[in-house]
Amino acid sequence: MKKTPAKKTVNTKSRTRVRPVATKPSVKPEKTKPCFNPWSLSIYVYWFIILFFIAATFYILGRAHNIQPTTNNVEITEEVLLQSGDFYESGKTKLLAGNLADAIVDLTAAIDAGAASVDTYILRGEAYMQSGDYRNAMADFNAALGKDPANAVAYYDRSLLNTRLEDYNAAMNDINNALAANTSNPSAILQMRDLYAKRGQLNLWLKNWQGAVADYTNSLARPDGTVNPTVYAERAEAYTALANYADAINDYASAIRVISEQIQGAPTMEERESLSNRAMSYFEKSAALNLNMGNIDGARSDLESSYTIAVALNDIETVERLTGLIAELNAPSAPVEPAPTPVVESATVETVVQE
Repeated sequence: MKKTPAKKTVNTKSRTRVRPVATKPSVKPEKTKPCFNPWSLSIYVYWFIILFFIAATFYILGRAHNIQPTTNNVEITEEVLLQSGDFYESGKTKLLAGNLADAIVDLTAAIDAGAASVDTYILRGEAYMQSGDYRNAMADFNAALGKDPANAVAYYDRSLLNTRLEDYNAAMNDINNALAANTSNPSAILQMRDLYAKRGQLNLWLKNWQGAVADYTNSLARPDGTVNPTVYAERAEAYTALANYADAINDYASAIRVISEQIQGAPTMEERESLSNRAMSYFEKSAALNLNMGNIDGARSDLESSYTIAVALNDIETVERLTGLIAELNAPSAPVEPAPTPVVESATVETVVQE
């Protein structure tokens, strides 16, 4: 009977020794680690990145908003204005003296300094235009009009530039805008007389003879400014194209009268010679018109006046040519054929772009 309990005791001990081995696999959950799912970790990282970028965006926008007033304060600082003004005045002085390269340098410095005025862009555009840099000139005139869309000077200068570029329709549009702007807000440096004269030149180029006559007449009727003999001469050309020879002759006479007054006040011999050459040319054109009208005496008088100027200028070639023409008029047996109608050609690019 005693052996039976002993066997049971042995069996019990053996079970208790085996049980820890049997329960060992219950420790293996460390390999599965269900609490650290990689998908849930990715979601957290994703949302963290989104929140970070949102916060960064608001931070940057906030800083940009706060910095803007500081930039504006720099632009309107008295020191900046004075610096820009100094460069502007220096550039203007150099431009008037014909020192185009240095004028562009100073005016560029004025613009780069900040708080540059519309006039700064206009002056630099004029310097570029005179130096032949039409691309930068156009950019500056456009910038000036971007700042002040009703600036008559900018429109006028851009009209001159478009004339040089032979875009006469664009030039006409700009001169019309310049006239409208100067009418509503007169400029201290532009006169209506000059604006009408410039539009008359463009109409002459576009062969709008009636429009040219109207504009030149408006220019001459203005009390402001000084009469330019070219206005009379070019209106004479428009009258000639319209076969209105009598009015054309009168305009050539008026142009010569103005030139004679200018010669007396011309400071240099070069200017006097230039004016004299123009007067000589106008006398010849008037003579041709007189011949077309059958006015031989008037034609002879004009040719003799032209001859006198040619002698004074020591223009031997012109003297010989005029001598022959006068001799033909004075020969009673030789029939005098009407001179060909003067061709409207003096409104050259050089004349149109005079400033």
